Amino acid sequence: MNDSLLSLLLGLVEGLTEFLPVSSTAHLRIVEALLHLDLHDAYWKMYTIVIQLGAILALPVYFWHRILKFLSTFPRGERGDRNVFTHPLGLTLIAFIVTAIPAFLLTRQIGQNLENLWVMAWALLIGGVIMWLVDALCRHSRVERMVDMTLPLAVWICFALIASAVFPGTSRSMSTIVAGEIAGLTRSAALEFSFFLSMPTMFVATGYDLLKTLLPHRHTDAAENLATPVMTGHDWIVLAIGFVVSFVVALGVVAWFMNWVRARGFAPFAVYRIVLAAALFWLLWRGRI
Repeated sequence: MNDSLLSLLLGLVEGLTEFLPVSSTAHLRIVEALLHLDLHDAYWKMYTIVIQLGAILALPVYFWHRILKFLSTFPRGERGDRNVFTHPLGLTLIAFIVTAIPAFLLTRQIGQNLENLWVMAWALLIGGVIMWLVDALCRHSRVERMVDMTLPLAVWICFALIASAVFPGTSRSMSTIVAGEIAGLTRSAALEFSFFLSMPTMFVATGYDLLKTLLPHRHTDAAENLATPVMTGHDWIVLAIGFVVSFVVALGVVAWFMNWVRARGFAPFAVYRIVLAAALFWLLWRGRI
């Protein structure tokens, strides 16, 4: 396949799946495996990180007005009943720290699972079943808006996010939504918190991965210590295509998804996860990927 078309395809996959509860990581790995891309190649490893950054950039663009509102009301909140620990920005920062520390300590295990499509298949399947059950059974919401969240609720969601980090294919948005609904958040409030938590979490995680790729450390495992890619003009164009496509598509998906959850549930995404898991199990069993 032509590199430009390949970049267009991968950017489209990343943009479509990054913020839906279906796991962008699993989708990218499946597509890359089907196309026989060398995941240990320094350029394509960097490319995957860069298009993910493109998708993440869609969040501050879409939520810029909410971000400015939160900044202007920090730390007392819109009603003056919040503090530095219970303001939405404070809750997001606390949740980020609580999630980031164990995720960093489990970096090696996470890296191993990123290469294991069997782990992703099971994560897709189990996550789909759990999401379907939670969305059907948890109908009594007590917290209508993200601004009404409490500190214990934010910490509870963090534990679900740690599981999604360790088992690629689980999906950060799915973990946040499920944990939020179990604790009494409305679907839209759980989704909004998922998006806000994704901003610091994914900017730091992808930034760290990008630095590791571009500036490999001498003390890392030799198998992971990739040579810094030497970029040609063609390489930059391919990278730019993926980045722009990922950003534009992700921006549209975020806007559409926020409107979708206000009126509908997550059952279609749960069914999709289960079907995708079944297809992935079949491909693995048949040795197709």
